[in-house]
Amino acid sequence: MDDSQARKFQKDLNAGLVALVLLAVLERSQEDLYGYEIAKRLQKANEGEALFKEGTVYPVLRTLAAAGLATSRIVPSYSGPPRRYYRITDDGRAMLRQWSAIW
Repeated sequence: MDDSQARKFQKDLNAGLVALVLLAVLERSQEDLYGYEIAKRLQKANEGEALFKEGTVYPVLRTLAAAGLATSRIVPSYSGPPRRYYRITDDGRAMLRQWSAIW
């Protein structure tokens, strides 16, 4: 495996792990969550240490929504730009169960 293939493999593996974790967070939440809020919950659960780079969360959330594993909605914010909130779908729950069984 050359360096390019190794980097692609690592990137794909990381994205899969992040997707699994994000689906788990969304499933356990009783409310819709936005990206920064998800990152902060993960950091708190990891004793204050960031689990992923914050910029990693957003593209994976968009991918989950595009795949139908999550839905998103934009809500205006009075303290800054609008926020995009995410919620897991039934397909997302099924995929989470499948991925959890594999991992």
